[in-house]
Amino acid sequence: MTDAPAFPATPPLALVIFDCDGVLIDSEPISLATLTRGLNEIGLAIDLEAVRARFAGTSMTSIMERVAREDGIEAPAGFVERVKAQTLDAFAAELKAMAGIAEALGLLHLPFCVASSSDPVRLRHSLGLTGLLPLFQGHVFSSAQVARGKPFPDLFLFAAERMGTAPEQCLVIEDSVPGVEAARAAGMRVVGFTGGGHWGHDRSGRDLRAAGAATVFSAHAELGRIVAESGLPRSAASPI
Repeated sequence: MTDAPAFPATPPLALVIFDCDGVLIDSEPISLATLTRGLNEIGLAIDLEAVRARFAGTSMTSIMERVAREDGIEAPAGFVERVKAQTLDAFAAELKAMAGIAEALGLLHLPFCVASSSDPVRLRHSLGLTGLLPLFQGHVFSSAQVARGKPFPDLFLFAAERMGTAPEQCLVIEDSVPGVEAARAAGMRVVGFTGGGHWGHDRSGRDLRAAGAATVFSAHAELGRIVAESGLPRSAASPI
């Protein structure tokens, strides 16, 4: 038995905000592998699991700032653009939508949008490749549109404002610790998703729970129930 949502339902939910990479599309195994190779090439000795733990859910700008600050390695000219281009090429060959997400979106009875750390070009490219872009009807927001990316709340607050919804009426679906932290900082309800290929065999999402996710799920067939139960008062919510 897992835990019930740790938030009240006043006011009721009015918007579901989805992260993109690792939630809507199974992109993280591809993008993290490309990033790992790139970082190795510029002298950072790091493996795929360490890259996932340190950088999943954050923008390339934030990643390279951390590498410079924490590892003392400055990216050479053109590095970020090269990694982005290599990632898009790999997406064209391998990228798939997360299993069941299109069907789950079609059954949602609330407005929904995307708020992602990906840059706008990659974001629209990846959603277009997987056939999901039309489902969002232009409600696609990138960290490039705000001053600070995740784990700061700026992106989620921006998305809520553009969608005309108060933060306390939003539910965020996230697969990364920075994303969960950003949602909590924005005053939003948040649940973790662990259905992406980068999670491997352990889909418990312990780090997401520790960061503040009310519960964790790993299949989009559960999305409708998760959203419905996230809108209940804690005392009325059945265990998720």
